[in-house]
Amino acid sequence: MSLIAPLLQTPHTFAIVGASQDKSKYGYEVFETLTRHGHTVLPINPKYAQIDGVACYPSLADLPQKPDVVLTAAPAPVSEKIAETCAALGIPIFWMPPGTETDAALEICKENNVTAIQGFCPVFVLKLPRERWVELP
Repeated sequence: MSLIAPLLQTPHTFAIVGASQDKSKYGYEVFETLTRHGHTVLPINPKYAQIDGVACYPSLADLPQKPDVVLTAAPAPVSEKIAETCAALGIPIFWMPPGTETDAALEICKENNVTAIQGFCPVFVLKLPRERWVELP
């Protein structure tokens, strides 16, 4: 059974570490795409108070609610710390799009029963025809 398709087909709460106000950056693109598809998005970036009118939080620990998924738009070296934080806060899923995953982050997820998603970009997946989603892991 695919994990990715159900996460994207029905509304979930995503925290995006590395969310950005800069519309040319991936951190904005993923924020905007998930929001447009009906998900609740909690942007994480200590540089901003808000993104497109949505409150932005300095860290995962500062969130007002526990997200269903943490997705990183931050550089790969940050993923290990994010995985540790997901484990500490009991966040069940950590999504690392291509280029953000590290072996250390994957190992931390495995050791702490945090489901790691890697190798797929939600922006790309949401552009695919739904009939192709059956091919997702």
